[in-house]
Amino acid sequence: MRRTESLRALVRETTLDPGDLIYPLFICPGEGVRKPISSMPGIFNLSVDEAVKEAEEAASLGLGGLLLFGLPEAKDDEGTGAWDKDGIVQQGLRALKASSAAKKLVLIADVCLCEYTSHGHCGLIHKGPHGWEVDNDPSVALIAKAAASLAEAGADIVAPSDMMDGRVAAIREALDQSGQTQTPILSYASKFSSAFYGPFREAADSAPQFGDRRGYQMDGANAREAMREIELDLAEGADMILMKPAMPYLDIIRMARDRFEVPIGAYQVSGEYSMLHAAFEKGWLERDRAMLESLLGIKRAGADFIVTYFAKDAAKLLG
Repeated sequence: MRRTESLRALVRETTLDPGDLIYPLFICPGEGVRKPISSMPGIFNLSVDEAVKEAEEAASLGLGGLLLFGLPEAKDDEGTGAWDKDGIVQQGLRALKASSAAKKLVLIADVCLCEYTSHGHCGLIHKGPHGWEVDNDPSVALIAKAAASLAEAGADIVAPSDMMDGRVAAIREALDQSGQTQTPILSYASKFSSAFYGPFREAADSAPQFGDRRGYQMDGANAREAMREIELDLAEGADMILMKPAMPYLDIIRMARDRFEVPIGAYQVSGEYSMLHAAFEKGWLERDRAMLESLLGIKRAGADFIVTYFAKDAAKLLG
């Protein structure tokens, strides 16, 4: 059954389609801006007009959607740009919704404060007995406010990535109170504290100015805890879950797939992308095969859809 490509295709158990892929975009102020991200070859910070062009190409390739991140003009301790009616992602959402081509895409808005806070953490901070700590409950109120703002601006899905306790319930309440009752919540339910996020910190200008995020992101050693986190988010009203990173946590994706009946996505994060690109540039790996194999492995592990910086390139190969 492996002798020819047609036989292999006939009995193939797992398939990969452009519609399974979500492409991240980093939206920044200005016009005509297309700033290369040095640690992520082929990825850019884009002004709103350039983001629309990128979205139109993504739609033409049959991608499933976009995941939007923002780089605000200014930051402060509370991250007020996250819920500003004229915030950078809110501007991007309105522009994308006005584009006929981009309307074919599902627009997912990442919900977090790290891109907007001057200190780079995902919530408000205070000085605790062990040094600076994230203040969970006040942070949740602001994260919920940001989610409602993004939904009002046109997000089809809001995706909280902060890992604060109780954020899903607060977001669901904020969405309902603002009239966004039909907006689904895609929860980063098990987001691990990972070394593979490094290049993203450059892309989103979101590196913590002190400390790290191990106090609120998950310990990579804990699989059972990941299942508890997912259960809690689903109980609070999450409609879908997103696993992050993908490659080092394929076992977590499989555990979640076997246990939960909701749609599951996986995020092939910046470090995974940049690591493969480095091998391509050295000639150590065959680019097209390795790229598609990495995505197929994530899909086989149980992901229904994949957030990946390879989305456009993979879609061109998948046709």
